[in-house]
Amino acid sequence: MTPPDAQATLAPEDEVVRICSDLIRIDSSNYGDGSGPGERAAAEYVLTELAEVGLEAELFESEPGRSTVVLRLEGADPSRPGLAVHGHLDVVPANAADWQVDPFAAEQRDGCIWGRGAVDMKDMDAMMLATIRHLARTGTRPARDTTVVFFADEEAGGVHGSHWLVDKHPEVFDGVAEAISEVGGFSVTLPTPTGPRRAYLLQTAEKGLAWLRLRAHGRAGHGSVPNDANAVVRLAEAIARIAAHEWPREYVASVRGLLDGVSELTGVPYGADEPSALLATLGGARGFVQGTLRNTINATMLEAGYKHNVIPQTATAAIDCRFLPGHQDELLDTVRELAGEFVEVETVHLDVALEAPWDGDLVESMKQALLRADPDAAVLPYCLSGGTDNKALSRLGITGYGFAPLRLPGDLDFVGMFHGIDERVPVEGLRLGTRVLADFLQNC
Repeated sequence: MTPPDAQATLAPEDEVVRICSDLIRIDSSNYGDGSGPGERAAAEYVLTELAEVGLEAELFESEPGRSTVVLRLEGADPSRPGLAVHGHLDVVPANAADWQVDPFAAEQRDGCIWGRGAVDMKDMDAMMLATIRHLARTGTRPARDTTVVFFADEEAGGVHGSHWLVDKHPEVFDGVAEAISEVGGFSVTLPTPTGPRRAYLLQTAEKGLAWLRLRAHGRAGHGSVPNDANAVVRLAEAIARIAAHEWPREYVASVRGLLDGVSELTGVPYGADEPSALLATLGGARGFVQGTLRNTINATMLEAGYKHNVIPQTATAAIDCRFLPGHQDELLDTVRELAGEFVEVETVHLDVALEAPWDGDLVESMKQALLRADPDAAVLPYCLSGGTDNKALSRLGITGYGFAPLRLPGDLDFVGMFHGIDERVPVEGLRLGTRVLADFLQNC
């Protein structure tokens, strides 16, 4: 902990690196089956950091160890609609053998903090904590009533985190109208006719989520006997049909706004059927954007059989489906049709697609906070191909945005950091992002 006599002069960016590193060193891996360590240790760390500056937060647990922290801050103008600022404390697992460094050591090298959660999303958790501690030390109120939440279980759909809190304790969000969270406010470096220029992408939409299980049924038998009802073959054929399906391309409002803005900045035109030249200008954000041009489906897990010479009666596969706003029914109906008569489609987890306005006071506040820190940059909307805890908050009528500001090197594969190996966040980008977040909370 920082000695009391040194705390008075600390700016938020002065301790964000320490906090981010501390959080990365806490293994809060979420395996999705309840077998991980849970979020309790990370939640207790958050509680301790808040208590050190005189703030008393509340701990909620959906199950032992599945911990969410909530803090309510009174705003300078309590008459205005409230704001939620939220992050999640869990991370996806990391196989240390695949990494250049220990994924839970928070090693600093090449100007970055390396480790699982560095961008998803202990960096934002650290920015939130550093900013809140600064407000408390200086006796400063945020611009409006602010509910700060560090959720459990986002990486498994929020069943034991955001959705549980919304279901069991909706009073936590009384008065909250808007929210900010992860995967927005990061920069890309675009090639323009006058040279490279940064553009920050604010997340105004996110695709919907459908985790489905395909279960093929067939006739069990000996591996040496021909079998025209082989469940493994039926499953493989269903997966092949689903993978080969060409989903129609459609530009929702947030995607159209991004592509138009990038085209204007770069001078690269794009057509309805072929935006690849424009996508190539987006660098580390290309993957996120490419995933928002249509519905997408990826097979992620397979399971069948128990012995080499036994044809099993059933075979299963997990598929990860992401659908554009307004396309949920289309996706589910199409998957069932493509799966065929011998393959059952089970919904494991289903959550909504979101799209928020690209105007209003909150959006303007996010834009201005970024531009005060980086005056020559541009700010554009975009749609996230993944999902956030804003899905759960939307059930309470809360409009959510992605705003975890980061200035990134133009050559960093930012999308590859999410759930990938050698995840890392640039130290200077983290420090600037913390200044932006602190500015935003005091002026939104």
